[in-house]
Amino acid sequence: MANQLGLNIDRSSPVPLYHQVVQGIEAAIHSGVLEPGSRLDNEIDLAAQLNLSRPTMRKAMDELVRSGLLVRKRGVGTQVVSSQVRRPLELSSLYDDLTNNGKKPTTQVLSFAHTEADPATLTALQLPAGSKVYHFTRLRKVGGKPLALMENWVRDDIATMDEAMLAAEGLYAILRRGGVNFRLATQRIGAMIANDYQAPLLEAEVGSALVTMERTAVDDTGRMVETGHHVYRGDSYSFEMTLVQR
Repeated sequence: MANQLGLNIDRSSPVPLYHQVVQGIEAAIHSGVLEPGSRLDNEIDLAAQLNLSRPTMRKAMDELVRSGLLVRKRGVGTQVVSSQVRRPLELSSLYDDLTNNGKKPTTQVLSFAHTEADPATLTALQLPAGSKVYHFTRLRKVGGKPLALMENWVRDDIATMDEAMLAAEGLYAILRRGGVNFRLATQRIGAMIANDYQAPLLEAEVGSALVTMERTAVDDTGRMVETGHHVYRGDSYSFEMTLVQR
């Protein structure tokens, strides 16, 4: 396996040995030599092939797991994870981002209701008491594999929507068709571990890492249009941002 990956360890290099392994496996993954789902030899065998100590090899593998390139599965071994969806941090929908990147997302509507908003939703959307909202939960897949579990609350005085519409297209496309011009959003990114409800839907193990996003979007008239809580598989999804010094 090590020779097939072209891993060459230079003991005269100032780069630590474990990091040379990390760099070599990263290069093999990014070049396609190691495809998503590929299994690697166990750490003992790899260490022997490269004439490295087992602790050195374990440190390299641990770093690759932490970076999201490899995953350890009980009874299977160490595998290359599926390629990640990398999403820019901007005011756009997941459906639009996936479509614009040549992917074909599918959506399963798990629940849908047109109901009176609870106090938290009234506050988030700045609505008067007694207002109704659309409340729904969707499972978004790419290539047949679950990516995101999304729960949203949308004010009902902008556009009419139903389950069929939400299954066929993105939420923001429906709202834009209703005349919404999105202007800004408040958004919080976080992390959690998958619970008994989320894990089966996302085809992940209970306790595995999930990326979380909470967002409330505002249109150009100042209306709070929608608010949502989304969770994404941590091994398949990440946000990207550009930082500028002021």
